[in-house]
Amino acid sequence: MNGILLVDKPSGWTSSDVVIKLKGILHQRRIGHSGTLDPMATGLLVIFVGRATRAVEFAEAHSKRYIAALRLGDVTDTQDITGNVISHNDVDITQEQLETVLSKFKGDIVQIPPMYSAVKVNGQRLYKIARSGGEVERRGREINLSDISVIGKDGEDYILDVSCSKGTYIRTLCNDIGASLGCGGCMNSLRRIRAGEFSVENAHTLDEIKEKAAAGEAESLLLPVDSLFSYAGKLRVGEDCEKRIRTGTDCKVKAENGEYRVYSESGEFLMLGRVENGILKTVKSFFEV
Repeated sequence: MNGILLVDKPSGWTSSDVVIKLKGILHQRRIGHSGTLDPMATGLLVIFVGRATRAVEFAEAHSKRYIAALRLGDVTDTQDITGNVISHNDVDITQEQLETVLSKFKGDIVQIPPMYSAVKVNGQRLYKIARSGGEVERRGREINLSDISVIGKDGEDYILDVSCSKGTYIRTLCNDIGASLGCGGCMNSLRRIRAGEFSVENAHTLDEIKEKAAAGEAESLLLPVDSLFSYAGKLRVGEDCEKRIRTGTDCKVKAENGEYRVYSESGEFLMLGRVENGILKTVKSFFEV
């Protein structure tokens, strides 16, 4: 069993919890994911099964899109509502004021990772330091917010639509927006609706996957691994070139320079390859060995 499985992660589960559950459901040892979601978050988790786990590194760089609830007035130690409230402030902010502040966050910005995160400083996970009551200086990271807008309200919470680069902490964004407004803020909910070209609309719940697996139809839910590389052209190679690819050897082809999804004569996806001056080189192979 090899391929990409789009999962709609439920709240209360870590991304690792989902992987462990799927290993039992699918009876597969090789399962990984790209783009961790916090336990309180829901939405799209891109799962890689079998030989497809070799493609995780390519998906980690994908941009993401989220729907988040911003609660103004509350500042917590985790920067979301699961944490301890550090301060509570009265809120007298209009949507127009909020939108003015949001515009300052668009584009390239520097974000400081939260203490409650898996980032390592001097070999230690920040969340472990935070849980023991400590705090350390963190180096800012460059991220990009290609779009951020208010799309509604839920009670007193503002609902934000955020498109961003990898490595963006939405709860930190909520915290920083609140700080810019002078009243503080935290994240009340989070749902990931897109990662790269993958959408949560095509994702499956764990119950749906379990039901399919019980019927022996789980494999029908998998997307082919080459769908991850839809940006690359297609290149079909002959038997001699295929043999060289399978032994990790370059081969000559008639194709322009660039990256390609490389297939055998029978249509099997062999690898992501790169052509340089008529020579086909392996970027990452995906054939069974």
